Amino acid sequence: MVAAAGCAPFLLSRKTAEAAEGGFVGLGGAPAAFGLEIRASRAADPHADFLDLCHRLELDGCETRLESADAEAVRAFRERAERYRMRVIVDTPLPRDESDVARFDGAVKACQEAGAFSLHAAMTQRRYEQFDALDAFRRDFARCQKSVALAEPVLRKYRLKLGIENHKGWRAAEQAAWLQRLSSEWVGVHFDFGNNLSLCEDPEETFRILSPYAIACHIKDMAVEPYEDGFLLSEVPLGDGILDLARWVAALRQRDPRIPFDVETITRDPLKIPVFTQKYWATFDDSYSPLPGRDLARVLEIVHRNPPKKPLPRTAGLSEERQTRLEAENNLLSIRYARQTLHL
Repeated sequence: MVAAAGCAPFLLSRKTAEAAEGGFVGLGGAPAAFGLEIRASRAADPHADFLDLCHRLELDGCETRLESADAEAVRAFRERAERYRMRVIVDTPLPRDESDVARFDGAVKACQEAGAFSLHAAMTQRRYEQFDALDAFRRDFARCQKSVALAEPVLRKYRLKLGIENHKGWRAAEQAAWLQRLSSEWVGVHFDFGNNLSLCEDPEETFRILSPYAIACHIKDMAVEPYEDGFLLSEVPLGDGILDLARWVAALRQRDPRIPFDVETITRDPLKIPVFTQKYWATFDDSYSPLPGRDLARVLEIVHRNPPKKPLPRTAGLSEERQTRLEAENNLLSIRYARQTLHL
């Protein structure tokens, strides 16, 4: 929090001028990038939440959860968000089965009354870690599709869009084909800028396939580095990685000037993407879920031709205080870059 205060002049919030015109949704925060800062904020003030933290950082919005669906609590949340002049994207669990639809209906009603811009769902874990066999992946993919099919009539009823994150569970073509089958204006992609590198996708290909479905974004930059079983993948401060952020942001905003971008620069040890191991390939199949060798070759080319500009962030062995400081520094660097260079 001290770091945030010291860097405030760099944040250059634009909400006052542009949000007042009703056409600018702007830059917000995604909670995965601010976990330790949220904890520190709550230690200082038990009543503080992520909305408060994003407001102090002069962000234009945030992705969060509703602490309660109670009408009074929802009203108070909306009043606070409107007072802060912030848009909100809400995480809420999707229906597990038919018996859970009524619960979901109540949750979506609360989100609508809270003034949510959209809903967000991350429905998978890391595919290459979660599953040991193709059949297990297929069953889980069917579960996700059923859950969204149950949710769609409720979303349509309340006219509230759901963005399904590309969360290291499906390759872009698999997710896009599913959305085409569903064919609903109320279900799209919460587009994560970097996740699909872990599934051996050229980021430009991921962007080409998924960006037409994007209703909101997790904006991040990625750095890569070889290791013995494959490659390492890290979120790094915006501008320090390999993604074409300026072109992507411009293209997304041209298609939808109101699309939100939430910073998700997660400060942690690099993720291991073990493409040279048998387990990594267990869920890929030429007929059901292909991963062509040319895609692997292309990503390995990207890895070897783009060494990190700086050492990849690492948190192992650091005290919680030092981890919190590092997280705050990386987030503020990303916010500053987004404001000054990407004009968000």
